[in-house]
Amino acid sequence: MSKFRFSLSNAAVRQEGTVESDSFTGAVDSLWQHVEVKRGDVLEIGVLGFPPARFECVAEIGAGKVFWKAA
Repeated sequence: MSKFRFSLSNAAVRQEGTVESDSFTGAVDSLWQHVEVKRGDVLEIGVLGFPPARFECVAEIGAGKVFWKAA
């Protein structure tokens, strides 16, 4: 399993943490278990040694599912 570092921010707050997953997609999909994600939030996520990917939450689908757009 890889350890992904992330930061989730909006106009009011910035949260940071780590999540372990076998894949990048799994790490992004499991974020809602660690932090509350809302429309407009900006996510930076990656692994040590590589620059983080940057996404913006553009829609909340429900039950912890959100739609991300590359930022």
